[in-house]
Amino acid sequence: MNGQLGTVPESKDGLLALIVIGATAVSSTFALGEPYRIYRPAGLEELGVTEENNGRLVELVSQFYTEAQEGTPVYVVGYGSDETMTALCSKDTGKLKGLMQSLKGELRGLVLASSGGSDAEVTEGIDSDVLSALPKAQELADYAALQMYAPVFIALEGKSYSGKASELKNLSELSCNRCCIVLGDTKPGSGNAAMGIFAGRIASIPVHRNIGRTADGTLSPVLMYIGDRTVDASGDDIVTIYDKGYVTPRAYVGRTGYFFTDDRTACDPTDDYAHLTSLRTIDKAARIAYDTLLDFMLSEIEVNEDGTIQEPVIKSWQAEVENAINSQMTAKGELSSIDGSGCRCFIDPKQNVLQTSTILVTLMIRPYGYARAIKVTLGFLVTSSN
Repeated sequence: MNGQLGTVPESKDGLLALIVIGATAVSSTFALGEPYRIYRPAGLEELGVTEENNGRLVELVSQFYTEAQEGTPVYVVGYGSDETMTALCSKDTGKLKGLMQSLKGELRGLVLASSGGSDAEVTEGIDSDVLSALPKAQELADYAALQMYAPVFIALEGKSYSGKASELKNLSELSCNRCCIVLGDTKPGSGNAAMGIFAGRIASIPVHRNIGRTADGTLSPVLMYIGDRTVDASGDDIVTIYDKGYVTPRAYVGRTGYFFTDDRTACDPTDDYAHLTSLRTIDKAARIAYDTLLDFMLSEIEVNEDGTIQEPVIKSWQAEVENAINSQMTAKGELSSIDGSGCRCFIDPKQNVLQTSTILVTLMIRPYGYARAIKVTLGFLVTSSN
């Protein structure tokens, strides 16, 4: 007998691609446009990548492994300086679509950065290329989710931030709930963002965990900046940046070090997927459900006289999906559990599968709530003498 242990497959929830525009090919060991899977900073050395020939890539990988443990896999991909975020993200002509296809849907997220962020046309507070890439990235991510059945999120570097939070475009007015823009770097006025820190934090936490969770500890950099000023001196700007839907570092009074403000995506805050936690959680459930139900494709279905599915078949399918979700997510604490279950699968018994050859399945998962604000009413505990 085999398959009795119920072993859960190794998780790839944090498998990301660090993508750098403005990279340089290195002989035959590092070709532009090719994904290379590494597990530690030394992996770049084996590719011949050094600070001299690809300083930005080395910087991002170094940042990544200050947040994620060595041994955590990440793909590194370089593209030439003639590429733009907008062109790469195009669903029809961009190269990132081919990248995801070549990796057979393994990736859970794409993190785009640039080797330079100072010489750019700035529109609404950041490089215009970033804002024009945003809807393209959403289309690409939608394609991955709906046609490849391999959902991803896409994080864009907020290049060439002008230093004026009031000028930034309000991302809350958009509908790009699979994308986010990251601001803030480890160097003042660099024109870049600490995308390696962001990616490393994502790769090191489960899907339901917010990147800004204070209990997970501070981010690794000793100093971080928003434009030319330190994060500590940018409190009012950070509030404005957060309200406009960007991801950025922040400081807390009484705590040393830095934390991410939150994990906002570029959409209305009332959207169900306005946060990466919700998006990554639902995406993992989607992948599990797809893999589970794929085993039933073109299988014989026992039906009733009216063409509807027999009840034992319905119960069997529902149980298969729920058991898969609960073993791979609820048991890991990634879903809010009631009596050991964090999901519900429903198949309408009135469906006539003989007529349609289609079975509609509804899967609902139970997410966590998050304390984005904590308000305390404070007063004296006294006994009145009257």
